[in-house]
Amino acid sequence: MYSEHRYVQKCLQQIEERLNWGASDSWHNDMFIELSESIQHETKVLLSPVTLKRVWGRVDYKSAPSITTLNTLAQFAGYQNWRDFKSKGVVKRGLGISKKVRVNLSVIMFSASVMTLIFISFYSLKSPDNVRVPIDASKVIFESRPVSKGLPNSVVFNLDISEINTNNILIQQYWDPTKTITLKPNQRKATGQYYLPGYFRAKLIADGKIIKQHDLFIKTEGWLATLDYKPIPKYLKTNAINDGKLGLSNTVINELANSKVPLTSTFHMVKDFQTVSGDNFELRTIIKNTYRDKWAVCQNASIFILGTKGAMIISFAIKGCTSELGLMMNDVYVNGKEHDLSTLGIDLSQAKEIKVFVKDKKLSVFLEDRELFTGSYTEDMGRIAGVRYRFLGAGEIHSSKLYDLKEELMISFL
Repeated sequence: MYSEHRYVQKCLQQIEERLNWGASDSWHNDMFIELSESIQHETKVLLSPVTLKRVWGRVDYKSAPSITTLNTLAQFAGYQNWRDFKSKGVVKRGLGISKKVRVNLSVIMFSASVMTLIFISFYSLKSPDNVRVPIDASKVIFESRPVSKGLPNSVVFNLDISEINTNNILIQQYWDPTKTITLKPNQRKATGQYYLPGYFRAKLIADGKIIKQHDLFIKTEGWLATLDYKPIPKYLKTNAINDGKLGLSNTVINELANSKVPLTSTFHMVKDFQTVSGDNFELRTIIKNTYRDKWAVCQNASIFILGTKGAMIISFAIKGCTSELGLMMNDVYVNGKEHDLSTLGIDLSQAKEIKVFVKDKKLSVFLEDRELFTGSYTEDMGRIAGVRYRFLGAGEIHSSKLYDLKEELMISFL
């Protein structure tokens, strides 16, 4: 055990209590993916599902977590950083605990004996009618349908939860565990709100346990552009494709320039690509960063490839800002604080061609014909469900083409 192991365990315990997902030893891979996304959404730092599994002891790993990981977990638990978490005195020193246990051992043993007798007596007298019957999930109905096309969009959930004998029932709409719908016993309908497109997994949860879940596809009608205000984005007219490129109007550029806080803009194309595998494809795209003033000096740009079972995020910036970059290959995350990602430092003030090539779960990223990065992952991405281009500030897309390597098929977005 590393020196701060007790502190880490206490921090993880507080996170588990906040999430209310049940015992962490029963968490499956999708839950660690959702936790990774939730932490990134709140702290702006992406801890990969693999890193989280290591911290939670689900992957055999002997080293202590990095200070970046500890700071991020502490922030997600509600503290400023790891130092702040430790200074709150959440973990008492082991020596003091041991001394108190030794002094009060006889009292503890006697109390434990009494409580055991009470416990046995209670369950001996308990009526069989009060024993909770296991839920038969096959009798539970949990379905959904979007009410319209485009964004924003409401979703209607059709329910039959009469089989569930508890008042603690909710719908978790997507990865963020705080975005839930509380249900009443025997409720038949519920509605949820979606502001961004994507491939989501809606979950019906009772007493912290997932009873049923299904995929929910919120698509775009062609390209959708957003100015990413929180919690509700601003939907933009892309003015749309002029001279073969996708960009933002001068009015939006001025809005970005006048903002006192950092703003990102995103172009979304989310649709059903049917047979295109997220583990065997090539994306060829030409992009340009068109706003580089104030807080956008680093020229940050990211390409998202969305799959039905996962996602990839490839980020770029100028050379001097690569320490802040990260690259996610589905279940594998490469942090610029811990790895040299300087090859992803490129100047996008002029339009450049980026190629994302994935063959049998191995990723290669190219600028023109120069390889910038290569790596691999293990979890299946599923089918391609869409792409996103995100700029800190604003940018343009001059070309976007997807190639199905299995079927030797090309799909042109732009």
